[in-house]
Amino acid sequence: MIFPSDAIMLPPDPDSLDPHDWDAFRAQSHQMLDDMLDYAQQIRQRPVWQAAPASARAQFAQPLPRAPGDLADAHASFMHDVLPYAAGNVHPGFMGWVHGGGTPVGMLAEMLAAGLNANVGGRNQMPVEVERQIARWMAELFGFPGTASGVFVTGTSMANLMGLLVARTQALGVAARQDGLQGAPLVAYTSAAAHGCIAQAMDLSGLGTAALRRIAVNASGQIDVAALAQAIAADRAAGLRPFFIAGTAGTVDTGAIDDLPALAALAAREQLWFHVDGAYGALGMLSPEVAPLLAGIELADSLAFDFHKWGQVPYDAGFLLVRDGARHMAAFAAPAAYLRREARGLAGGSPWPCDFGPDLSRGFRALKTWFTFKVHGAERMGAAIAHTCALARYLAERVQATPQLELLAPVTLNIVCFRHRGAANGDSDAFNGEIVADLHESGIAAPSTTTIAGQLAIRAAIVNHRTRAEDVDALLAGVLRFGAARLS
Repeated sequence: MIFPSDAIMLPPDPDSLDPHDWDAFRAQSHQMLDDMLDYAQQIRQRPVWQAAPASARAQFAQPLPRAPGDLADAHASFMHDVLPYAAGNVHPGFMGWVHGGGTPVGMLAEMLAAGLNANVGGRNQMPVEVERQIARWMAELFGFPGTASGVFVTGTSMANLMGLLVARTQALGVAARQDGLQGAPLVAYTSAAAHGCIAQAMDLSGLGTAALRRIAVNASGQIDVAALAQAIAADRAAGLRPFFIAGTAGTVDTGAIDDLPALAALAAREQLWFHVDGAYGALGMLSPEVAPLLAGIELADSLAFDFHKWGQVPYDAGFLLVRDGARHMAAFAAPAAYLRREARGLAGGSPWPCDFGPDLSRGFRALKTWFTFKVHGAERMGAAIAHTCALARYLAERVQATPQLELLAPVTLNIVCFRHRGAANGDSDAFNGEIVADLHESGIAAPSTTTIAGQLAIRAAIVNHRTRAEDVDALLAGVLRFGAARLS
């Protein structure tokens, strides 16, 4: 056997894309790493967001490069024309949508994964085992049985679609993968506050969005379980076939958590698949303070969530966890001669991750997740999650104590929806929308907006582990300053 240390050193291959001067390449690589570490370390010195000038955009309107270029030049272009004009979710003042902040540890793990360049679709290799370990850790965290399976995907939108497909295969049988729906009158249910990707999953699965019942929510933003039961009964009476309930653990608008035990009990009585969209809220299980709010999540048949939100893993790292691995595999496994499995050699190690989802070519997303847990530990990650929730409560208290502001929804987790009262006779929605745009352009903070009870709300989702009370104070000071300026 030839080991690397015994290999003969050959001159550079002119047809290879490897560096011809490894020492120069190494020096430039170190500079690039240092620049990104500086970016993270000094992030507070930067604006949260700033609009890209026309000169920067023009750099990306150039034709396809035909001749080789210089790595240092490409890096300089990145530093000058890309890095300053990103969305800004690394910054502690970013409070828009639900974006994680990432970590330097995760960034380094991404570098290692890229260097290894593993295709984790399958085969007998340790990167697959790393992904399997994450699946076992998640089964432990969420109280799933040893029969559970898990797979990395781009994000919860994909994971929700895959959970729906597993449920569809369970309802119609594996033959439906070949024969199609054959007019099967399947119907599914979710909350009116659920993320739009649930409807998209119905669309992409071939069932159609008209077969999704969006059930009203109560005053706490949770699905009305009694109304859900009535809708199921009405559909059965109409000759339709209910098969799927999607609960939500952390709604996108307000962070509300559905009554998961009640949904699980109803699904069991009606023999329906119980899926939970836990895009960001599910990882609250890492926090002893938040976990009790998620009671019942352990009863789900499938669970979708993202490590790149509250887990702070760099994008992208979504995950689907399925209680019954055999049912999961039945929905996706597709034997082919060119994917033949063997008892030994590189073609061993079956089943492969590609048996649990549609992707055959898959990046090594598990490594940055594995590093995040190994280096920071579940307890520290849970403490960061609890801290964001405490900051949200602090923000809500400050809003309620400020006469110019009003709170528009209860604060369950880390999302606060509020607004400036503005002028008595003015267009309050437009007024608050302008305040948010003012905040973005100032670089002070970056909340987003949503609509609560017909009113446009300033929506602050505190997800970043770097955010502190002074960042919340800066957001509020900005809202009040820009509001006052527009009223003057």
